[in-house]
Amino acid sequence: MSSLYARFERHDGGRGLKGQSTHYCPGCGHGLAHKYLARAIETLGIADRTVAVSPVGCSVFLYYYLDVGNTQAAHGRAPAVALGHKLANPDSIVVSYQGDGDLASIGLTEIVQAAQLGVPITVLFVNNTVYAMTGGQLAPTTLVGQKTATSPRGRDSILMGQPLRMAELIAQLDGSVYVERVALFDAKERARAARAIKKAIELQVENRGFAFVEVLAECPTHLKMTPEQACLWVKESMLPVFPLGVKKDLQVDARGTQGGPTYEQEALLEAIGARIPLAPRFCHGFSGASLSSDIALKFAGAGGDGAQTAAMLVVQAAINEGFDATHIPSYGPESRGGTSYADVRLAQDEVLSPQVTAPHVLVAFNAASATKFAPSVAPEGIILYDSSIIEEPPATESARVLGVPFSAIALELGHPKVKNAVALGALQAATCLLPAETFLAAIRQVLLRKGALAAVNEEAFRRGMRAAEGAPAQSWFSWWV
Repeated sequence: MSSLYARFERHDGGRGLKGQSTHYCPGCGHGLAHKYLARAIETLGIADRTVAVSPVGCSVFLYYYLDVGNTQAAHGRAPAVALGHKLANPDSIVVSYQGDGDLASIGLTEIVQAAQLGVPITVLFVNNTVYAMTGGQLAPTTLVGQKTATSPRGRDSILMGQPLRMAELIAQLDGSVYVERVALFDAKERARAARAIKKAIELQVENRGFAFVEVLAECPTHLKMTPEQACLWVKESMLPVFPLGVKKDLQVDARGTQGGPTYEQEALLEAIGARIPLAPRFCHGFSGASLSSDIALKFAGAGGDGAQTAAMLVVQAAINEGFDATHIPSYGPESRGGTSYADVRLAQDEVLSPQVTAPHVLVAFNAASATKFAPSVAPEGIILYDSSIIEEPPATESARVLGVPFSAIALELGHPKVKNAVALGALQAATCLLPAETFLAAIRQVLLRKGALAAVNEEAFRRGMRAAEGAPAQSWFSWWV
């Protein structure tokens, strides 16, 4: 079936028999669950718009097998990631594929809130009663008396509580429309499991609501049984605690079509009830459009250098012009003195990934940041650094390096903290990414009620521009403009 890759490349590049082998233990239920999921996607003809979300757990390598869009989520966070995909692209078919330790323990809040919200996504919950991938520890679904790595004498109902019945819990929530528990221990139950998985996805295709299928699966490795014995154990030991069947099946009409996200400034401000005056627009595209329509920048320095504020001002300036922009801060352990950096992405249409691994522009406020991030700057990129703090230009093979005395200029103005505004001025002069007036408008907007401080920041910005324009080795200007 084409929804599964013809060759699994995880083992030895997918050569020979390894190209048809999964990483699952013999007798593991995940293989069948994968098969039924892939078959449903293929039968419904939705592979080209399906996104599978797999978090940490035995299913962590789902993307090696399922030939659809794939996203890796942090442990327990798959429902939140799935909601992000669905809300950003309502026409997508999103499947969150999770195990019991992941969904019922670490991600319990996420799954409950996603189900209560009721956005049409599909959740496949594989319950094998243990944290299988991490060593067989006690899970929320572990049976009373069942021995695990962390309950060697068996689960004690007094000290460890009763196993959590997730299908029943999700069925009680208002947002869910279909909840069923199935098993895999014989041919009849496997056929039911395949039908349930297909139905859960069909409900999403029809835009009817949140669907949840719990699959009781065998784990021969941690049960210390043969696959046949494990199947019998599921039937005899799990079913009395986790009875099979449909827990909820509402006949609901299809939801109205929900539009995708908007990046229009006016609409966003109206949605949050903001009364901030709109900044004027000065351009309709990046001046340095010959570089890319998606620009990656990194601002880095010691805590208190203002790297985060500079990053947020660039994002604000871009949004004011109607562009998409993202900002991911990373702080050191200390409020002052620790490492602090920010990843910024600007796009004329839509930022596809907020991460910045190879920045087009690095703005470094201290030597440690320049040393750490300069090697990662994209070929022919630009490194701006504080030459009054960093004595030697950062080492780089192909990036253009420009030193501007951010701190010295700020001290001349009598306000050491405005060195980040100096850096923004240098950034504008070095890249012409956005018009100078765009940056100044963002500064005025942020410092609307701080007149004197706004004025000194504007002056710092202009001095940073002049310093960059007067710096030597400016032949690389043509690369941007």
